[in-house]
Amino acid sequence: MRAVVTVLALWCAGLGAAAQFGKMSFAFDLFSARYPDHGPVGIGLLVSVVGIVGLVFGTTAGLLVARIGPRRAIVAALALGAVMSAVQILPLPYAALFLTRGIEGFSHLAIVVVGPTMIAGLAPPRHQGLAMTLWSSFFGVTYALLAVVAPALLSGGDTGPLFGLHALWMAGFALVLRGLLPADPAAVRHPMTGLVGQHMAIYASPRIAAPATGFVCYTALYVAVLTLLPPLMPPDMQAGVAAGMPLLSIAVSMTLGVWMLGRITAVQLVQAGFAVGALAALALWIGWGQGAVMLAASLTLAAAMGIVQGASFAAIPQLNDSDLDRARASGAVAQLGNLGTTTGTPLLAALIVMAGPGGLAGFALLLCLSGIAVHSWQARRRLAVLPR
Repeated sequence: MRAVVTVLALWCAGLGAAAQFGKMSFAFDLFSARYPDHGPVGIGLLVSVVGIVGLVFGTTAGLLVARIGPRRAIVAALALGAVMSAVQILPLPYAALFLTRGIEGFSHLAIVVVGPTMIAGLAPPRHQGLAMTLWSSFFGVTYALLAVVAPALLSGGDTGPLFGLHALWMAGFALVLRGLLPADPAAVRHPMTGLVGQHMAIYASPRIAAPATGFVCYTALYVAVLTLLPPLMPPDMQAGVAAGMPLLSIAVSMTLGVWMLGRITAVQLVQAGFAVGALAALALWIGWGQGAVMLAASLTLAAAMGIVQGASFAAIPQLNDSDLDRARASGAVAQLGNLGTTTGTPLLAALIVMAGPGGLAGFALLLCLSGIAVHSWQARRRLAVLPR
C-alpha cells in the first residue's frame, strides 16, 4: 500500500512540474499586459525557458540525480519550485521574472528525471506498465485541470491566487515525499565527464537512448498538431477537437495502452501506436474537407499518440535494469522531449503556410514513420551487442 501511495505522490509531483509550464500558459494574457514592451515573443520566452533548460541539461541531470540521490533531488526540486512560484507572485521586473523561470527550469528537470526513475523502481513488474503510463499522463492531466481551475483563479486580473496555489502544491508534496521515499543509498561517485562526453555515452547506447529517440518524434508531432490542427477544422468542430484530442489520448493510454503492455513489449507498442498514427495521417490527407473523416482521423491520431506516450515511458525500465541507466534514459527523454516540443510547432506552422493542410498530414506521416524506423534501428543495435 505504501508503494501505491508513493507512486501517486510522485505523479502529483509531476502534475506540479507540468504546471510550471501551464501556469504561465494560462496567465499569458495577464503577463502580456504587465510587460507590454516585450511583446508576444518575450512572454513566450517566459513560458519556454523552463523547457530550454531541459533541452540543454537533460542528460546531465540524469547523471547528477544518480550521484546525489533521487530522494534528495526531488525534495529539493519541489522546494525550489515552491519558492520560485512564491517569488513570482511579486511585481518583478521582466529580467528578474525571467531569471526565476530559468531557475524553475532546473526544478522541473529534476522532477521529470526522478519521477519515472523512482516509479519504475517502486512498481512491481506486473504493474510497471500501468505505473509508467500513469506517469506519462501528467502533462495532459495538468492542462485539463488548469483549464477548469485557472480561469476562476485568474478572473480578478491577478496571478497571485494561481501561483500561490502552485507554490503550496509544490511545498506540500516536498514534505509528503520527504516522508514517503526511502533514504538514498550511499553516494556513488559516478564519473561526471564533460557535456559532450555524457551525450556521446548516453546516445551511443541502444538501450538508454531508445525511449528518447522515439519520444522526440511523439513530442514534435503531438504538441504541434494539438496546437495547429483544431483551427484548421470546420468551425463547428474546432472546440470538440481541441478538447477531445488530449482527453482521448489520456483515456486510451490508461486503458488500451496498459492492457496491451501486458501482451507485447513497450517498444513494440510504441511502433504499433506510430503505425496507427501513420494511417490516421493518411486518412486526414486523403479525406481533408470531409468533416466526418477529418474528425475520425484527428481523434484516431490523438489516441495513437496516447499509446506512444505511455509505452515510451514504460520502455525505460524494460530496457534498463539499473537506477543509473534509468536516470540517464529519463534525462534523455526529457532532453529530446523538449527538443520536440520546442521545434515541432514552428516547423509545422511553416509547413502549413507553404503547403496548407497537406503539409500537416505529411508532417504527421513523416514523424510516425520516423518513430517506427528509429525503434527498429535501435532494436537491431541491441541484437548486435552482447547480452547484458
